[in-house]
Amino acid sequence: MPAEHAAGTVDRLAEERIDHRFKALPPDAEGLTVGELAAERRNLFTGGFLTPVLALSAEALEHNLALMETYSERHGLAFAPHGKTSMSPQLFARQLERGAWGITAAMPHQVRVYRAFGIERIFLANELVDAAALRWLAGELEADPGFRFICYVDSVRGVELMDAALRGSSRPVDVVIELGAGEKGRTGARTEADCAAVADAVAAVPTLRLVGVAGYEATMPGADREGVAEWFRRLTALAVDLDKAGRFAGAEEIVVSAGGSEWFDVASDAFAEIPELSRPVLKLLRSGAYVSHDDGHYRKQTPFNRIPEEGALQPAFLLWAQVVSRPTAEQAFVNAGKRDAAHDLGLPEARVVRDARDGSIRPADGIEVTALSDQHAWLRTSEDARLEVGDWVGLGLSHPCTSFDKWQLIPLVEADGTVTDYIRTFF
Repeated sequence: MPAEHAAGTVDRLAEERIDHRFKALPPDAEGLTVGELAAERRNLFTGGFLTPVLALSAEALEHNLALMETYSERHGLAFAPHGKTSMSPQLFARQLERGAWGITAAMPHQVRVYRAFGIERIFLANELVDAAALRWLAGELEADPGFRFICYVDSVRGVELMDAALRGSSRPVDVVIELGAGEKGRTGARTEADCAAVADAVAAVPTLRLVGVAGYEATMPGADREGVAEWFRRLTALAVDLDKAGRFAGAEEIVVSAGGSEWFDVASDAFAEIPELSRPVLKLLRSGAYVSHDDGHYRKQTPFNRIPEEGALQPAFLLWAQVVSRPTAEQAFVNAGKRDAAHDLGLPEARVVRDARDGSIRPADGIEVTALSDQHAWLRTSEDARLEVGDWVGLGLSHPCTSFDKWQLIPLVEADGTVTDYIRTFF
């Protein structure tokens, strides 16, 4: 999709009015448009924002976008970042401007959001068997000849359901066979024989077209590098075998897709070994968490840690919360909890403190988050920790996917605290 098309549809987000729906925004901004508020370039700390407030670093965001763009180019990969990480059309537009092939989705609702903002290439990393969603999709494909859509299929029954819903549609839906990541993995056909049966089923119906193979390696229980590499060898061999059997006769290119945010270096290595096939191969990487990165799960498990010469991602989120209680010398509470902070893959980590008296910012030495309530974080403090009621604590978050979904309008903040834009999300 042309990047300017995406940008054009995103522009209308600036016309949305600020009101009570968007938590943490300044009360005196009520009635302004998002664009008008952004033009004021308020300071996050002194511009009337309420706590807690989630801030996205403008500098870290730009760094991460550029890094994955150059990584993909260096390794000859097409890139369809998983949009469910952010569900932000503004970030989709910036990813497309950075050369992304398209955007990956997980659910039909997400595909509808993408289409509402003009996304022309969508990879649905899931099997789509919902009849209502399939009928809507058929209408989208018929109305827009430039729309490219690909989704998983992993069972003969799934093929039957898709075919029943799509009968009478003018364009076949492109599908890739999902190879499950191990016997105890998540979705996906478990054996090569199962994959062959699915390929037979697709070939027997006019509503679907087989264009490749795919999967998601991060769901492999107890995954390690060798186990993941072995699964990738199976995936690429499956593509080769299906091609030899003539299964991609109707395709213009053969899609081989995988690569979450933990093992995309292994994906790169495996994709580089794919031999020449009967058609060009689209080596499609789908990592999405890189946009904001994190201060927990992905910081500890990322290809850039294993291969430092490739660069390093930067955590882009800080959740600023205010100390509202300091009942003992070893304990404090800030006003951000489960409703505000990602916590499914690890508790937030205290990073910095902004002093309420003079506005200075210092490292959060001796401060640890030990638990979350609905609206409070429990902090344990050492004897020499400097912290008092009214101070702001900047919390690093684990797992971007469950950070974005708690905030509908997120300030984009420069290093000096200036808010330059607001990132809209649609979960």
